[in-house]
Amino acid sequence: MSNIEFTAPGMNNESAKQTISILEQRLTALLDLQLTLKHIHWNVVGPNFIGVHEMLDPQVDSVREMTDTVAERIATLGGVPKGTPKAIVEGRSWSDYDLGKGLVTDHLIALDKVYSGVNGDHRKAIAELGEIDPVSEDMVTGQLAGLEQFQWFVRAHLESSSGELKS
Repeated sequence: MSNIEFTAPGMNNESAKQTISILEQRLTALLDLQLTLKHIHWNVVGPNFIGVHEMLDPQVDSVREMTDTVAERIATLGGVPKGTPKAIVEGRSWSDYDLGKGLVTDHLIALDKVYSGVNGDHRKAIAELGEIDPVSEDMVTGQLAGLEQFQWFVRAHLESSSGELKS
């Protein structure tokens, strides 16, 4: 990360650098999630296809808004948001989504795992941001509420009446 020329008033450059670093990881995860959701939307088949197909586009739109909010926060703090394919690949610490055309259940089981990773990392980011930037902490907390609801939508398709998830 380069030197920060400016940051939000009242925030020191070291806190800004730490916050930007955390937000860069959230940006990478959200960009990856957005693309993964669209990939699933295009490649899901089988029973309940249309319900899942139509469920995913609003999630894509919402996650796209989240990426924009995170990128703009990075810029507000004096950073340079990176949303290129190369930056996404280089910034990832997880494997690429590897299902192509697949049944609804197979994609939703895989997507549940993706959401578990993204949401778990959002929680970690919230804890770290709470120490250095309450504004970013609040932003990520709000996003997590939406992401957890999306995971609930996914799990509703996988859950039995006794509460067990297909895996």
